[in-house]
Amino acid sequence: MRYRVPARCRPQERVGDSVIEIRIPGSASLRLEHLVLDVNGTIAAGGALVPGVAEAVEALSAALSVVAITADTHGTAARLHEALGVDVHIIAAGDEGPQKRRFVEELGAEHVVAVGNGANDAEMLEAAALGVAVIGAEGAASSAIVAADIVTISVLDALALLAQPARITATLRH
Repeated sequence: MRYRVPARCRPQERVGDSVIEIRIPGSASLRLEHLVLDVNGTIAAGGALVPGVAEAVEALSAALSVVAITADTHGTAARLHEALGVDVHIIAAGDEGPQKRRFVEELGAEHVVAVGNGANDAEMLEAAALGVAVIGAEGAASSAIVAADIVTISVLDALALLAQPARITATLRH
């Protein structure tokens, strides 16, 4: 089963004023509208959703349009869609990095926060206005860490930063 990103996730068709605004002294301010989450190794480990992710994503859904992106390696996209209640965008297996980057760019990269851990996430982390690398149970690729603006030790920590944007300001201010 394939899930496509509906029109409500595309910035030119978006309605409502739900955003997260972050002022960063010594740098440009961020106006985040979309959260793009890598699945395997980031919000799921071994095909199972990390405990606590569903609740954190639900809370953030009030402020951001949330999309999970995956090549559906474990065949769990349908269950993920049900468990999280967010859109799941399935990409083709192979050459995932450029596909993830394009997806972020289509949303409007300047309004996207991307969260991932793998080498195939590095391009989307770099393209996004805010890239967060997660060093979780499956580790993190060095290319993802280098491409990210912030590195956390768990996906729950990454999502908590978005729930408390002043923590992002504290991390990124010059």
